[in-house]
Amino acid sequence: MLTASRASTYIDAMTEATDLAERAGDRDPRVGLRAVAALRRLLEQLEAVQVRSARAQGWSWQEIAAELGVSRQAVHKKHGRR
Repeated sequence: MLTASRASTYIDAMTEATDLAERAGDRDPRVGLRAVAALRRLLEQLEAVQVRSARAQGWSWQEIAAELGVSRQAVHKKHGRR
């Protein structure tokens, strides 16, 4: 279920991702590398949100793993303790 709060967070994250993606292509390596690092952190946060959502909706670790393109063990190891 997408609540107003979640929708706002999603839109904010997408705006941030778009801005960071633009900076990742900057000619200055310092700017580009910082943007890449920030994108990596954002991606990890977004993945965690979606995994929690899937688990709350009753998805198995295997279903989540299939969508992420990883093994069930990998996704469980990464997110199972949260």
